[in-house]
Amino acid sequence: MASKSKIYFVLEYAKGGELFNKIAKGGKLSEDAARKYFHQLISAVDYCHSRGVYHRDLKPENLLLDENENLKVSDFGLSALTESKRQDGLLHTTCGTPAYVAPEVLSRKGYDGAKADIWSCGVILFVLVAGYLPFHDTNLIEMYRKISRADFRCPRGFSTELKDLLHRILDPDPSTRISISRIKRSAWYRKPFEVNAKKNETETTENACTGEATTSGSTECSTSEGNQGSLSLPNLNAFDIISLSTGFNLSGFFEDKYRREERFTTRQPVMTVLAKLKELSKRLKLKVKKKENGILKLASPKEGKKGVLELNAEIFEVAPSLLLVELRKTNGDTMEYQKLVKEEIRPALKDIVWVWQSDQHQHSQPTLQEQQLQPPFSPQQPHDQLQASLTQQEQKDLLEAPLHPQEPLDELQSPPQEPLEQLPLPVTLE
Repeated sequence: MASKSKIYFVLEYAKGGELFNKIAKGGKLSEDAARKYFHQLISAVDYCHSRGVYHRDLKPENLLLDENENLKVSDFGLSALTESKRQDGLLHTTCGTPAYVAPEVLSRKGYDGAKADIWSCGVILFVLVAGYLPFHDTNLIEMYRKISRADFRCPRGFSTELKDLLHRILDPDPSTRISISRIKRSAWYRKPFEVNAKKNETETTENACTGEATTSGSTECSTSEGNQGSLSLPNLNAFDIISLSTGFNLSGFFEDKYRREERFTTRQPVMTVLAKLKELSKRLKLKVKKKENGILKLASPKEGKKGVLELNAEIFEVAPSLLLVELRKTNGDTMEYQKLVKEEIRPALKDIVWVWQSDQHQHSQPTLQEQQLQPPFSPQQPHDQLQASLTQQEQKDLLEAPLHPQEPLDELQSPPQEPLEQLPLPVTLE
């Protein structure tokens, strides 16, 4: 959000701190514990690559943990986009942390950002299970030699599957290095692991609300049907309403291609909205995982590109006769979610929708091309035509009215672009 003088950023709080601190204080992890974090890391990196983003500085210091011990990738300060590639299709900026940098990055001959990130993931996996770096030397040049030759040894305690996976990831030749899709099919990666206890409790609570499947394939909560008469909706406070204002919305400064939520207002009663949402879920064969006051948790029956597509439909009361409905993706691929909203959800809800907020925002902000086509002033009518269209009294009032000098329009100037500075290599992990 932003006001005339301030810009507000709301960031997720990673209560668990850095993954590096967890290893430094608690020592190396078991293969099962490391597998959980590695799964989340590979999933996050795969997501970034599918969007054309290459991190280029993956290391335990940049991996944060939330209160449920879930991994969060941070610090994209050295990241590059697909547009950053040169004509040869490669990146050429030498950057990253020496102990985690792929050998082709050090060669200064160009590199594939995705392959370089995979190498860093392999070093992180080694550190998680061994408790120390695979490539380390007090002499930086000697350490670079070890990296270029992939000169490392796995401890005796490593399983055969883990050793095989590490040697395929830490391959000094990027053309033969294992890809993320093959990592996911490797024997070590596919072994089951235990999830966090808090996550189990949450899933158990949600699953306890799941009833028998209906003939249409949707699953409904048996406990919520009897509570519909006393349904109470969350109210929006002043801050919530202000945050939804297009005047405070900074999305125009950023790429708005991957919208994760859609909102619309309706004047229909809450029970009508809920009935329409349940009718929609039956037609699309979506599973209703959980129903609370004003919230429907919907899930696709089939697994998509990034797992099962899940979304929350939450209803807020703005006024007694005005409701706000928010559809937010909570899991799965964003582009699959957008396609579902555009092709299925929007047409199905047109009978109850008053206005979609995204449509209102687009109409309220004309494009740059439209602004250029619009004349700054409306064409002036000839004086004789203007006189003819006015009554005698209006002509008299017009002549007697004082003239105000027209104020000049301020010209908007874009700030000068500062050249990007080449960032030095961060300090080696001790």
